[in-house]
Amino acid sequence: MEKQENGGEAPELKLFGSWASSYTHRVQLALRLKALEFVYAEEDLGNKSEALLRLNPVHKKVPVLVHRGRPLAESVIILQYLDDAWPESRPLLPSDPFDRALARFWCHFADDKLGPAVGAAELREGAFKGRRFFGGDQVGLLDVVLGCGSYWLAVFEEVTGVRLVDADAFPLFHAWLRDFEAQEEVKETIPSVDRLLEYARGLRQMLLALAAGAGAGAAAAAGSSPVTAAVDAPAPAAPPAAPQAAAVDI
Repeated sequence: MEKQENGGEAPELKLFGSWASSYTHRVQLALRLKALEFVYAEEDLGNKSEALLRLNPVHKKVPVLVHRGRPLAESVIILQYLDDAWPESRPLLPSDPFDRALARFWCHFADDKLGPAVGAAELREGAFKGRRFFGGDQVGLLDVVLGCGSYWLAVFEEVTGVRLVDADAFPLFHAWLRDFEAQEEVKETIPSVDRLLEYARGLRQMLLALAAGAGAGAAAAAGSSPVTAAVDAPAPAAPPAAPQAAAVDI
């Protein structure tokens, strides 16, 4: 469970994350499923803290989990670490070595090749067909990886007006997603759809403004001679600043 930092003794577990990041949600959900107490530190990714940059000097991204002063980065690595460090508390990986390897493979494949939502839609019809969750009767590692991100489907469909994964074409995926989202720990972790919609619409407007600014700049440059552009033309306007909340890997 999440708790407040009291300013005294350093917490055993501290998570640096961002509210809209599905990678942060993975770690938050795993900690809640395993009933582990942790302190959460919200990062402004437009102005990253010195602590985050020090703890994750390679990628400089969230999430970062600090356990007894030792930092770990990359969400899937953190999830597996939690299972290794607290094996007696709600295991996320199955006990069978082959099933463990299979879950790890599909976690990597979905992140690297497909994206969580598409990976979940495909796998419900294949290797994991007939299971309530990818982890069996309860949410497991692969459910956490694929589920934290699949909820963006509804948000993007609302913003773009495009149907991304049709319920009639992927009934098993939609049944799994509804079951996943009904879990209490998931409800505690995932932000409200309204808040995600507001974020996504702001991000879309920012990207459209950036694209329009880049197009206008290119057209102006094409219509000017090098000499005129260098001497007479005013400096091009800077592109609109990205809203701080948009600087998030989702």
